[in-house]
Amino acid sequence: MSNQTIMSMKNVHKQYSLGKTKIQALTRIQLEIFENDFLVIAGPSGSGKTTLLNILGLIDRPTSGELWMGDQNLNLISQNRLSHYRRDKLGYIFQNFNLIPVLSVYENVEYPLVLQKIPFTQRKQLVDAVLQKVGLYERKKHKPNELSGGQRQRVSIARAVVKKSEIVLADEPTANLDSKTGAEIVTLMEKLNQEDKITFVFSSHDPLIIEKGKRVVNLLDGEIQTEGLLN
Repeated sequence: MSNQTIMSMKNVHKQYSLGKTKIQALTRIQLEIFENDFLVIAGPSGSGKTTLLNILGLIDRPTSGELWMGDQNLNLISQNRLSHYRRDKLGYIFQNFNLIPVLSVYENVEYPLVLQKIPFTQRKQLVDAVLQKVGLYERKKHKPNELSGGQRQRVSIARAVVKKSEIVLADEPTANLDSKTGAEIVTLMEKLNQEDKITFVFSSHDPLIIEKGKRVVNLLDGEIQTEGLLN
């Protein structure tokens, strides 16, 4: 694994207000994400995993502390530029797939490339190639409701990686799948990590994902308890 840092969190805190009560979701988070990482953020429900992933995914901002991507302090840039970072540099995989029901498999995967204004011919090459890779080329004209849960998650993975994202963030990607299908999905992502050098960051308490992680960060009550190199 390369030691080149793509993204880092420096002394990040996140606090929410619930009426007059302050909820401390994250405390003193120090974290680096490296090129070709297969990093698992693990911990029980309520430990802060999704909050941490949302900050890495530029969906939420830290209350204090710094978030860096390369040599850019993301705290200092506008919402408009943040949206460009989300569009161009990050891919997202959700536990409930978040596919657009009226679009075909092909159109769902193509959608981020349309947003990036990639020319039609190049879009077609990229989409066809990634659908072959995830084993769904023959089903590219199907709508999401004609697919199994595992197939929908494969579409979600294809959509996240088709634009050559620097980091793919996966929030509990096996939570809505049976164990056999979940294992197949993890194997697919592991293959993409190894063959295409795609960087993955997971939020999960699935033992299968934790076992496959190159690194695991354990969260409890919003604080990193341990961080280890596994594989």
